[in-house]
Amino acid sequence: MPCPLEVLALIERFNEQREDYLNPKYKETELRREFLDPLFKHLGWDIDNEQGFAEAYKDVVHEYSLKTKDVIEAPDYCFRIGGTRKFFTEAKKPAENIKEDKKHSDQLRRYAWSANLPLSILSSFAEWAVYDTRIKPEKTDKASTARVMYFTVDELANKWDEFAAIFSRQAVLKGSFDKFAESNKKKRGTGAVDTEFLAEIERWRDILAHNIALRNEDLSQRDLNFSIQRIIDRIIFLRIAEDRGIEDYGRLQALANGDKIYPRLMQLFRAADDRYNSGIFQFEPEKGRSENPDNVTPDLAVDDKILREILESLYYPISPYEFSVLPADILGQVYEQFLGKVITLTPGHRAKVDEKPEVKKAGGVYYTPTYIVDYIVQQTVGKLLKGKTPKQAAQLTILDPACGSGSFLIGAYQFLLDWHLQWYVNDGPEKHRKGIYLAGKASKGRQPPDTKRGSEKSNAGDWRLTSAERKRILLHHIYGVDIDEQAVEVTKLSLLLKVLEGENRETLDRQLRLVEKHRALPDLGNNIKCGNSLIGHDFYAGQQLGMFDEEEKLRINTFEWKDEFPQIMKAGGFDAVIGNPPYVRIQGFPREQVAYLAGKYKTAIRNADLYVSFVEKGFDLINREGRVGQILPNKFFKTDYGEKLRETLAEAHAVTAIVDFGASQVFGATTYTCLLFLSKKGNGKFYLARSMANPQELKSVSFAELPSTSLAGGLWTFDDKRRTRLIAKIAAISRPLLELPAAMSRGSSTGCDEVFMVPADHPGVERGILRTPLFATDFRRYRFAPQPEWSVIFPYEREAGKFRLMAESEFKRRFPRAFEHLRKNRSVLEKRKQFKEWYAYSAPRNLELHESAHFLVPLLANEGSFAPIPKNTIGKLCPMASGGFSIGLSSECIVAPNFVLGILNSKIAFWHLRHISNIFRGGWITCTKQYVGTLPIPVIDLDKRKERFRHDKMVSLVDQILALQEQLPSAKSDLAKASLERQITATDRQIDELVYELYELTPEEIKIVEEATE
Repeated sequence: MPCPLEVLALIERFNEQREDYLNPKYKETELRREFLDPLFKHLGWDIDNEQGFAEAYKDVVHEYSLKTKDVIEAPDYCFRIGGTRKFFTEAKKPAENIKEDKKHSDQLRRYAWSANLPLSILSSFAEWAVYDTRIKPEKTDKASTARVMYFTVDELANKWDEFAAIFSRQAVLKGSFDKFAESNKKKRGTGAVDTEFLAEIERWRDILAHNIALRNEDLSQRDLNFSIQRIIDRIIFLRIAEDRGIEDYGRLQALANGDKIYPRLMQLFRAADDRYNSGIFQFEPEKGRSENPDNVTPDLAVDDKILREILESLYYPISPYEFSVLPADILGQVYEQFLGKVITLTPGHRAKVDEKPEVKKAGGVYYTPTYIVDYIVQQTVGKLLKGKTPKQAAQLTILDPACGSGSFLIGAYQFLLDWHLQWYVNDGPEKHRKGIYLAGKASKGRQPPDTKRGSEKSNAGDWRLTSAERKRILLHHIYGVDIDEQAVEVTKLSLLLKVLEGENRETLDRQLRLVEKHRALPDLGNNIKCGNSLIGHDFYAGQQLGMFDEEEKLRINTFEWKDEFPQIMKAGGFDAVIGNPPYVRIQGFPREQVAYLAGKYKTAIRNADLYVSFVEKGFDLINREGRVGQILPNKFFKTDYGEKLRETLAEAHAVTAIVDFGASQVFGATTYTCLLFLSKKGNGKFYLARSMANPQELKSVSFAELPSTSLAGGLWTFDDKRRTRLIAKIAAISRPLLELPAAMSRGSSTGCDEVFMVPADHPGVERGILRTPLFATDFRRYRFAPQPEWSVIFPYEREAGKFRLMAESEFKRRFPRAFEHLRKNRSVLEKRKQFKEWYAYSAPRNLELHESAHFLVPLLANEGSFAPIPKNTIGKLCPMASGGFSIGLSSECIVAPNFVLGILNSKIAFWHLRHISNIFRGGWITCTKQYVGTLPIPVIDLDKRKERFRHDKMVSLVDQILALQEQLPSAKSDLAKASLERQITATDRQIDELVYELYELTPEEIKIVEEATE
């Protein structure tokens, strides 16, 4: 876009009076009014909020913090889309040297990096600089560090097109801003704020844990974890309060100047209790408070050196953080990761930080992205509020039964704050003076110097919720439960910080003066609770309490909903249940808990995952008008353990909508998810959408309307009518693979020391005890080629047709060299390091079935990948879990093995497998027994000439393709190899055509299969 005439006029005016503007007396405020405001208006930004949007939705926020000594004021402009911050602009008077003076770039970069923004602008109008603010600020940086664009006012007209293409409102809406940011991403020093802050507080935990454990020998492990969590939470709370102007800046830093730091720090903590009423600062019992006071941390001994190091690291120049702009979701992400570890004590009372077992098993902690939280909140809370007034919504209750660090509750709370403010403003703000106030009017008329003030009507967007109203909304609407005590405290911390957003010391002091003994924050003890959402007190019914020690009882942490939330449960339950339930297989739990869950929840069947029971519980906890919105694995659509959940939801017609992300990953891990929305109204229809896992796709997702009767306990494949008819037709002339009859068995999993891998040419192990291990890479479509470089020490022998594990004494006598090697390397074996010289596997499963098997199939495949087991390898293999499954046909099976092999490797079989199995990124699917075992095999009557002919033709074609596959590895030239591959492709095609004949498919039905498998 060419430079507008009005901007050219600004440039001309600046140049004509350049000497005056470069005079140090010319103020930054005047610069913003005269030059920057008009320029950004020409970029499409609503600088003066002429549209009258509420605070949450303004295009541009002019951020001002109360200034005390040494406080750096907030960024001058925050540019937003739909309430989401996109970039900051920091203004400096023209007399300042932007190109060379690093204090200006440091200030901007610290704010924008802490706010997790990719780009931001520094401008005096005389000079313009754009910074990549993903790069962590360091005190040694120059002004040019991370700068991606620089120009002067004399170059502005020529640069306008490039600048506007990135920073105009339209460019941001169209994604040009994000594209530029991504294309200019610098690798050096790109430490995301969440990663860096996590490393920082983990460092605090480490040094505090070691010091407090050393100085307080009577402290239990549980109290040690509690103490360190509370100390860190309190410090973060007060430091954020300082940067927001709620507390005097530098109070924590001042403690480092002297000795006896911890007692003086405790004085600040006690003063905070008087001021805020926050549970994290409660030290004395108080009437009406449900939680016990903290009587552990006040008397701790903590070395000055440790606390001095922590407190000094919170301030510039050591600290790169600007806590006033640190987003709530970033704080939540950091804490979610932080809570994945726990402090343990050694017998010598030394502290050690370990990953929690459940986190280790899950492969890490994954925080729900903000766009997922917002979407779920909109589709649940948003729909419940539609058409209501605040009075009608006064009893609305929102629950996250596995709240973790509180991301969903923060999202719901923010939604409610925005909704209430918008409603009050739209209804006429003067009617709702108890709930809202006009920013800038309450402080004796004092207001930001460059904000235009006219009638209150014209400045509707400057209305804000009062602190009392923010507290009321939180206490009346937001509820959460989590089994982790530390997570509960983090949720409270995040919500309390959200209450204080927009406040400063002056506004808080005014509120505290209004009501005697009134304190700034609510007590959340009755809202956010610690407990096991799935296990009630009846867990102990029929069991002797003496079976469980006190620590075990605390871990189980039974929770009775009707006792903890009596009024809500008496009224029928919650209005909304939202969240991201834990994804954990219940089989890893103690047997008493597994038995309880299986007896309590219809959905806790087979090798169930905990999330299915959370869905069932969430549905039980809502009232008749309630809604459930959760993100969870989409595996339950098709897995056997998801059968009862599918059945339960189908019978209740509970599903209102599903957004399936398919093989697109929300969490960047091997978990494939969906959004599930439920209600108790008995829906006659539901809405289905398939979306990529990103904010843009989810915003514009389109839904198909389907009848609720299409959902049942069977697989949820969401088929169209053509595919449904084709599947039914195939099923009518077939039988499942396992009913031929056939047997299917999985290989060994890792876990114990009964099978050991060694190099195949290992000189110290007897040959008679070795077998070849089988991995997924050893076979594919019609191909079998086990890796020759490995062997397995196999301490089993056949006895009466079955395998038995040799006794240790017998193993030592018969295979002394193998026994000696295992004995010497036991410590190595126990480390379980895969693909090192030694590696342990668990006892092989179903060895007899593997011995008599005909085919192998990998656990994951992206095409038909069934391979025959050559006769010369029978008795020499040791299938491993990573190698997948073996399939053996019974002697009662009337068709030849190669007939079945041809069917299994056909296009139509893989099409069917994709239809019933879980699909992963890249088109890979799981080939487990529950899916492969149901593959349809055509029923053949060998007494009928035509059917026998087709059977024999299939066997012949498979024999042919196996022979070609056998020749392929020994092909001596590229030409010979290409010729064989063409013959294999042609034979494969003939097999597919024959299979279509066997299933009696029409050309139109063949097209359905072919198009889906291309």
